[in-house]
Amino acid sequence: MPKLTRSSHVFLLDLGSDENRFHPDWIAQVHAALDEVEAAEEPKALVTTADGKFWSNGLDLEWLGAHPEQLEPYIASVHRLLARFLALPVPSVAAIQGHCFAAGAMLALAHDLRVMRGDRGYFCLPEVDLHIPFTPGMSALIRARLTPQTAHVAMTTARRYGGVDALAASIVDATATEDALLTTAHELAAPLATKASATLGTIKSGIYQDVLALLRDEPADRP
Repeated sequence: MPKLTRSSHVFLLDLGSDENRFHPDWIAQVHAALDEVEAAEEPKALVTTADGKFWSNGLDLEWLGAHPEQLEPYIASVHRLLARFLALPVPSVAAIQGHCFAAGAMLALAHDLRVMRGDRGYFCLPEVDLHIPFTPGMSALIRARLTPQTAHVAMTTARRYGGVDALAASIVDATATEDALLTTAHELAAPLATKASATLGTIKSGIYQDVLALLRDEPADRP
């Protein structure tokens, strides 16, 4: 389950050590961690990482299969999580140590910056192979955070991007070895800690107004 720690001005959110799928309890714990981050005094920044083979494998399809009547509220809860990261009034860096798939990849894209291992792990949007269409909000998020060509290829071919290819496609901002991953993420996050503020959240909300409106199911011009 997610765990939050702090070193100086940088919070470290560890998503867990399994596939870190978006189970409702997992989502609730991530929100609780973000509550703590937002309530903390400034300056501050956030690095999100995980342990083991996966950073996040996205939707909890097993749970959803056992609770089909919860499809709509479940997807709405995923949308809210993506929206919260996208408009977070705290600088955020995803330190991707393992596979980052589907909604997990979207969660990484909702961070301000991303650093990925260069030697292992894939970033992938496999929905076309799973026959699960992107929701309008998810599609808007991906298109807002990737170049048009990269978004098209990633969404329509389910291409698996290793760290080197992800950097070349501007999916991530840096690559690092396993041993240097968190250090690199910290070096990206720490200088931005002084930017944490309500103003930062307002700026992000303005940049991604249309995306947030779709994820929050609200009119795009609502403040």
